[in-house]
Amino acid sequence: MREASDIQAANFDTFAVCMIASWYISNIGVLLLNKYLLSLWGFKYPIFLTMLHMLSCLILSIVVRLTGLVPRQHIRNRRHMFKVSVLSLVFVVSVVGGNISLRFIPVSFNQAIGATTPFFTALLSLCILRKKETAEVYITLVPVVVGIVLASNSEPLFHLWGFLACFMATFARALKSVLQGLLLTNENERLDSLNLLLFMSPIALVILSISSKLMEPLAFETMLSNCKSSHIFGFVLILNCSIAFLVNLSNFMVTKCTSPLTLQVLGNAKGAVAVIVSILLFRNPVSSTGMIGYTITVFGVVFYSEAKKRSGKI
Repeated sequence: MREASDIQAANFDTFAVCMIASWYISNIGVLLLNKYLLSLWGFKYPIFLTMLHMLSCLILSIVVRLTGLVPRQHIRNRRHMFKVSVLSLVFVVSVVGGNISLRFIPVSFNQAIGATTPFFTALLSLCILRKKETAEVYITLVPVVVGIVLASNSEPLFHLWGFLACFMATFARALKSVLQGLLLTNENERLDSLNLLLFMSPIALVILSISSKLMEPLAFETMLSNCKSSHIFGFVLILNCSIAFLVNLSNFMVTKCTSPLTLQVLGNAKGAVAVIVSILLFRNPVSSTGMIGYTITVFGVVFYSEAKKRSGKI
């Protein structure tokens, strides 16, 4: 009996490791492929690319839901639908902002700015939810901000529009997190990450379709032309859209087989790994001051997580 339980535990540990590995690969993979398509390949249509991601997420979310891999949850009423719609709008801003930034700035700088999400989350929680953190938590946010100031001032490939787009994306990501806690407070209205994605995707798809049509009218024709001229482009695009969904699926599975805290710890390390991989692949120049600044930010985020854990709020 004991041997059977040991085998079951070993199988669970193996499954958890596989899910964590897929989470890392998908998160870093989609980031690098976005950079490849938007910057190196020259497919300069971030809104259209995000729309394709949402289309992929919608289709694959329905497929996964039909398999029974995730519990079925439902929109309760119009008020619940309105709340999800608000989250969808903020979600679109965060994803599009991130993709726009990748057209202009390196992945390493993108991740450095993104690491400041806890700062905006704490600030918005205070302003919107009137939720005060402990003094220790606020102190840990100082290196987060100081680090990104150092990194920004010494970034060799600094681009104002890329910086502002990434700043907007980071702010919107924090706002979505705060609004999700504010709007979906009712136990009956709470949705897991995959069900929330399923319900947000159609709304996001409509917003992105209209925005792309107005702001990127040549995107569809360019995509078809690129696919005809190069099969590699078509393959990378399909792979990119598939991995975009895998990010959300692996996020759900890691949380299911470990804990939200584990996911947060993994997230702290993910940015550093993404920076190293992107520098090795894209060979973008980095300054020693910039790396020091980013390191300070990462350590600040780690200290922030520990402070939040001690305060009992995560």
